[in-house]
Amino acid sequence: ALPISIGFAQKVKYKELFVLLNAKQYEQAEPFLRRYLAENDDNPNAYLFMGMIFQEKAAGNDVLKHTDILISNLDSAVIFYDKSYKQLDEKEIKRNDEYYQAYNRRDLRTGKFGVKLSDVQFDLEKRMEALRERKRLVAELRTHYDKAESKYVRSQQRFTEVKNKYGNAKTMFLRSNEETISSLKLIASVFDSSVQAFKQYKAVSEKIGNTGHNQELILNEIKNMDSDGMTKADFMQDKLEVWDYKRWAEGAMEGIEKEIVPMRDHLISYDIELNKLREKLKKDSVSVRSDLTKLVDKMLTVQLRKYDPNPMPMDVFGMKIEELEYLSELITNKRLRDSADVKLHVRLTESELKEVSHLDSVATKLSARNFDEDAVDYDHFVRNAYGTSSVLKSLVKTTKDFADREKKRKAEELQRLKGAINWMVTPKDSIPLFMEVPVGSKFKPLILVEEKYTFGFQFADTTALGYFSAINPARKDGLSVTFPVDNKVFTQRKLPVTKALSASDEKGEVFYALFYSTEKVNEKFPVTLAKIYRKDGLAWSSNFACELLPNGLTFHVESGEVAVKTTNAAGESKMVFVDRNGKKKEAPK
Repeated sequence: ALPISIGFAQKVKYKELFVLLNAKQYEQAEPFLRRYLAENDDNPNAYLFMGMIFQEKAAGNDVLKHTDILISNLDSAVIFYDKSYKQLDEKEIKRNDEYYQAYNRRDLRTGKFGVKLSDVQFDLEKRMEALRERKRLVAELRTHYDKAESKYVRSQQRFTEVKNKYGNAKTMFLRSNEETISSLKLIASVFDSSVQAFKQYKAVSEKIGNTGHNQELILNEIKNMDSDGMTKADFMQDKLEVWDYKRWAEGAMEGIEKEIVPMRDHLISYDIELNKLREKLKKDSVSVRSDLTKLVDKMLTVQLRKYDPNPMPMDVFGMKIEELEYLSELITNKRLRDSADVKLHVRLTESELKEVSHLDSVATKLSARNFDEDAVDYDHFVRNAYGTSSVLKSLVKTTKDFADREKKRKAEELQRLKGAINWMVTPKDSIPLFMEVPVGSKFKPLILVEEKYTFGFQFADTTALGYFSAINPARKDGLSVTFPVDNKVFTQRKLPVTKALSASDEKGEVFYALFYSTEKVNEKFPVTLAKIYRKDGLAWSSNFACELLPNGLTFHVESGEVAVKTTNAAGESKMVFVDRNGKKKEAPK
């Protein structure tokens, strides 16, 4: 700082003050200059420097943080420059030319240096013009900045209102209406106004030059309505990150107008198609499975799940489809029900139980839904397809009750049929078609040839009879005979050492049932052999003994003989023949 002898108590002398002003010690000089001008209003040079002081202050003001102060300083600078301009004349320049040495120029005509009034006036004119333009630009800059910020805040508020109203994206899309579209349009419009204002702000900023701010607008996509879009934006930051509400709103509108609205109409059409299929099935008693296959491709499940991972209409359609599948299964199987084949009935009933179980599962899931919420989400579907949510609830309950009854009925039917598979029912008995009979059963099966025949012992008290039963699909009214066996050999106590062999012709018209003991009696192995005809029943039964242990039985159709192969532990073998009448024959030597 330059030394100065001016004191606050004494009168300010301009020549001394000029030393500070000329050295641009404005901060030190300003209070003295203010005192001087308060006492002297006829010094254009003092006004000139006061204008410069305010101009310099304005240059140091932040255009955004201190806008009002900046404009005030610009106005003050213009006021003081204007006062200086109005008081300047040739006399002032000549008398105080040392105060205007900054304007000292060579005269091109005379070649002499000097200060011209016109040069000083021209400089003041340019200064005032520039300051007025800067004031205009600063005001315009601030207007665009405030608009960009306020419009952004407003768009965020609108977004928040939509979010608070619907809670999440799923609800917004499902419950969307004209009011929703209007809100989204407004959000897009307000945000677009913010972006446009920001662009205008940047354009004005470039005109002003170095404003101390160089914001870059970064648009962040709102990917998740639940978590995005809520953080505030700081418009003073150079990296100005904002949420792109326009992109989000336009995307939501596109989803509503191009997908949700058409989908609502499609849901109604699809429900009508299912109802038509039910009427067709009911009226014509025909399966609609092929129609369902074509219809399933039109369900739009993927499209709807884009907005709702668990859409109620899909569950309703699923229930209706499963019911049609089950009813179609019943109709398809009906013509096969006339068959006496128990196994076929088991397969049919199993398939029907499977279908009705699917129906029961879907109906149970649907029954657990919150229909009050669903009715709001799918208001268009419920109103146009069912009238009220109560009607839809009633349909679900009725279907669920039907599924429960049918599932129970089919399960009981299947249990009965599976039990029937294991027995051949004759007028007198039910013969087991399984080997592991319960303790206390009068039957002890020794041979079971799947779906052909079974035979073994039938005990009355401790007395044994041989039994033979051909197996038919109906499990009843088939060939069933009993025949005498050697009761001294074949007893309940001797069952662990009793074995059996069987043989039949290829057509299944003639059967042989052979029992033998693995314990010798009188040095031989006792045997009972029975011959049974499918048409005529028991032909004969014969008791005899073999020297070696039986291990094979062969029927010769041409001769009508049956050959029993016998062997011992040493590997020796011997054939024993029985003729068509049950007489044992020795093997030819």
